[in-house]
Amino acid sequence: MLIWDILRRKQVVLTPEEWVRQHVVHYLIDHLGYPKSLLSLERGHAYNQRQKRTDLCAFDAAGKPLLLVECKRPSVPITAAVAHQAATYNLTIGAPLLLLTNGLEHYCWRVNFATRTNERLAAIPSYADAVRA
Repeated sequence: MLIWDILRRKQVVLTPEEWVRQHVVHYLIDHLGYPKSLLSLERGHAYNQRQKRTDLCAFDAAGKPLLLVECKRPSVPITAAVAHQAATYNLTIGAPLLLLTNGLEHYCWRVNFATRTNERLAAIPSYADAVRA
């Protein structure tokens, strides 16, 4: 089965992880005001001399990473290992917000790179709130 991806502007295979990714994209755009033009799916980045891909990244108006999203299929629980993987990727990306989701559970943190601490948030910030912080 295929689904239309509004960011990549093409049909993509609807895997369980893609189902989660597409729902997050639409939620960020339709409910939290993230501009579609500032979202990027499966963007490549280098980590430990290896090429990795982020599931989704939102940027601010200056093009700096704002929110890094790691999506898992609904059958994959969000564990400490999943959080560690996303946090490790974020060391090279530098997004101040990190979201982990499997479509059923969602965890969002504000990352302070200076103090090397994370603050768990009760909800995903709107775009307006995210750029103000």
